[in-house]
Amino acid sequence: MFKLDNKETELLRDAANNHLYLRFFDVVWNRQEHQALPDGVLTVKTPLQGLSVTPVIYITNQSLQQSSLTEMDSLAFKVNRLADRLAKEHHLAYTNIQIDCDWSVATKTKYFAFLRAFKRYNRKPLEATIRLHQVKYPERTGVPPVDKGLLMFYNMGKISADLNAGNSIYNEKDAAAYIAALPHYQLPLDVALPLFSWAVQIRDGKVAQVYAKITVQDLSNPGNFEVLPAGGGAEPAYRSLKSFYLKGVYVKKGDLFKFEGMNAGKLTQAAKQVAQYLPLLKNRNIIYYELSSASLSSLYAKDIKGVSAHF
Repeated sequence: MFKLDNKETELLRDAANNHLYLRFFDVVWNRQEHQALPDGVLTVKTPLQGLSVTPVIYITNQSLQQSSLTEMDSLAFKVNRLADRLAKEHHLAYTNIQIDCDWSVATKTKYFAFLRAFKRYNRKPLEATIRLHQVKYPERTGVPPVDKGLLMFYNMGKISADLNAGNSIYNEKDAAAYIAALPHYQLPLDVALPLFSWAVQIRDGKVAQVYAKITVQDLSNPGNFEVLPAGGGAEPAYRSLKSFYLKGVYVKKGDLFKFEGMNAGKLTQAAKQVAQYLPLLKNRNIIYYELSSASLSSLYAKDIKGVSAHF
């Protein structure tokens, strides 16, 4: 569901010129129907008039695994038809479109066939998301047949129960293992930077779950948690003082929570690190994922503009 509050509306206007990448729907494998079908189709609570929107369609790798190569043309036709229908319903005259998929070596032939067919039906500039491992190993994963790529510069480390491990959303050390390959990648690249956070729940030395809805403010309540000294990863960690429910999540006494997030300083560090390896590109888009009040508590338009200026 698309709904903006006042802070989100203000940031979108002041930092992004009202340009929004908006998820239209997902394509998932439906076991009952034995076919790839749309899921989570866009519903709108905040009017889209006045916004410049790039539709985003997420395709699960499982959908590609379970489908045949001969079905890719039909799938592309159906995906384009639904995207156009949603655009018309919401009076959006979009100029480009993005496909998001973490394809694998086993599915690259089918995915690339889908992209070629989709481009024939859609006839607009087509962008595909690119993960860091796909930049580092293009000879294995292939380079998608699109007009432009979107480098997803986040989720580069392993989510770990080790309190001394680095931030798995972004840390300079893990990023350094990938970015040297950027100058040689055969697509012009926009860049997506992380504007989200999560809390890693640790029980009995193992990761129990990851929760985006639990914030550092929740964990800073001295009646529920004690703060542990920062480890080598310099990320806050907290130990629960009692058993209770937090936003519907069962917290057991003694559970550990490691908060991983981004702020203006970390975003600046990420921008500086990746920008030095990117080939020059006129009109590069810098995208921040995602626009939500929980992520924006300490960020303002000036912070976003300052980060984007490094490109």
